[in-house]
Amino acid sequence: MVQFIVRRLLQMALVLVALSILLFVWLRSLPGGTVSAILGERATPSRRAALEAALGLDQPIYVQYWRFVSRAAQGEFGASTAVLPGADAFDVFLVRLPATIELAFLAMLIAVSLAIPLGYFAARRRGSLLDSGAVVFSLVGVAVPVFFTAFLLKYFFAVQWHVLPVSGRQDASLDATRVTNFFVLDGILTREWDASWDALLHLLMPALALSTIPFAIIFRITRASVLDTLDADFVRTAEAKGLSAKVIRGRHVLRNAMLPVVTVVGLSVGALLAGATLTETVFSYPGIGLALYESFRDKDYAVLQVLILAAAGIFVLVNLIVDILYAVIDPRIRTR
Repeated sequence: MVQFIVRRLLQMALVLVALSILLFVWLRSLPGGTVSAILGERATPSRRAALEAALGLDQPIYVQYWRFVSRAAQGEFGASTAVLPGADAFDVFLVRLPATIELAFLAMLIAVSLAIPLGYFAARRRGSLLDSGAVVFSLVGVAVPVFFTAFLLKYFFAVQWHVLPVSGRQDASLDATRVTNFFVLDGILTREWDASWDALLHLLMPALALSTIPFAIIFRITRASVLDTLDADFVRTAEAKGLSAKVIRGRHVLRNAMLPVVTVVGLSVGALLAGATLTETVFSYPGIGLALYESFRDKDYAVLQVLILAAAGIFVLVNLIVDILYAVIDPRIRTR
């Protein structure tokens, strides 16, 4: 098991190194570049030259890359020029991360709690009305773009029916106490129940929109996996031995069918934590995804590079955790 974890850690390190190289090259190929983003209309040849020297952009490319990696390892990415002007770029990530974690957690909770039971029962009733309806619903979830679903939810629940807030993370007039920067949790810890409830209401629409694609994928994987497991020889052997249906479903079918589902859930969590740009933009939800959009739109390269690296790091880390869990569930994976 230790060798398996070490091997995965080395793979994760190689992925991050490769990404850092791609990010370094990409940022320096963007129109205008870092110097233009910082100076703006004040950019003159003399000021550009002075800033390039201060930032080390007049050094050889390998020197620039080593400096970039060294500073990134210490969490030094420079100051934000647009998203939060003057703030440290890494602080922007830390401020926006709790919002994205709350959103991703609720979206995955909705997706998993609906998709796995529905996939299981659809597989057990293959060909029934429940199975056919669930398959069609999952296809719609995959086919319809997230931003379109978000606009529909916003139009009906916020504009037409006025039951949910239009945008944001919490009503600013509440003047809620901040403890962890997780707004729902903060309201519970401080017993400001109105603040916690308001934050949850602001979360509902973005989470529903964001959960559609993970729901559809997890449902289809669960259904297909349960169908394969039900037809497996060891299930028929268990039935021949006279084991009860409850034991067969719990010990043999569900446990083996959940192996690919664990991988899909883990990858979905990693993708959501990396930032849901479209959903957060539609609802003006101040998470990593919205910050990524704002930094790209306004050429805030300091924030852009830290968000891309952090998003990749989160995705790779979650993938590592999924691999370890998979190896715990199925020991055969450790030898691969």
